[in-house]
Amino acid sequence: MTTFNQLQLVLFDANDIPGLIALSDSVGWDYDELEIRTVMMSGKIFGHKNAEGEIVSSAAIITYDSNLASIGMVIVHENYRGLGLGKLATQKCIESVSERTAIMLVATKDGEPLYKKMGFITVDYVHKYLTDNYVGAHNLTSNEYTIEDFTEQDFAEIVSLDAAAFGNKRSNFLRNRIKQSKHCIVVRDHHANIIGFGLSILGPINLILGPIRAPDSKTASLIINTLAKDHNGKLRIDVPSGHAEFIKWVEQSGFTEANKPPVMILHAEKIPIRNNTLFAIAAQIFG
Repeated sequence: MTTFNQLQLVLFDANDIPGLIALSDSVGWDYDELEIRTVMMSGKIFGHKNAEGEIVSSAAIITYDSNLASIGMVIVHENYRGLGLGKLATQKCIESVSERTAIMLVATKDGEPLYKKMGFITVDYVHKYLTDNYVGAHNLTSNEYTIEDFTEQDFAEIVSLDAAAFGNKRSNFLRNRIKQSKHCIVVRDHHANIIGFGLSILGPINLILGPIRAPDSKTASLIINTLAKDHNGKLRIDVPSGHAEFIKWVEQSGFTEANKPPVMILHAEKIPIRNNTLFAIAAQIFG
């Protein structure tokens, strides 16, 4: 049996990706190579290895452009629980950024008590929706806007729109996420200005829809429909609170709410100021 003294807390690199996938699989999570590479390019992953070099814990921190970060991927192998490894890896993430940096996370039910003890407070909730039978209106269209595939010339506008919606500029993360995406689309008005955008990420289980930025719920629905209508398989979307009309459409389109995890924050009293145009987050790890 491995003792605590035989466990080493390390910063993971690309060579550790297979071990991190195995750790994720061990708890029924679906991190794959592309997702972990995006996390590594956008932040850092810490965790423990045992004497044999097997990865037995992890925690990741994603840093954004100015004094905001997000923690996720907090996993402890079931054979190593009760040793405080999740707390130590999470604390290492916290210590890797300035004390002036507000740190967000979306807590699991098991993790919430730990985060409370570490000083995190609940400031919001996210609605996790899943479906394997999307029944959105396949003929949903708009005469007001045009939808186009993303091009590199659109990047600066997307970063700006996302910053207002999310509450912080996150240019590095968005560049990495767009490269990973199956599909990235933009919505233009009659003046050719970008007023919304959306990404889909194909994981091993779900097609993840997000982030979705739109001026209103109708446009958000149009983006979702464009990304989801030709997909045969499971879909996932994580919707921030405050979008009752959009959530009604999501449920009418075949999605079922799986849970409503809390959004928690450290070094701040509330989430950054947002303009209510973020209809789906990128993923829980990214806040």
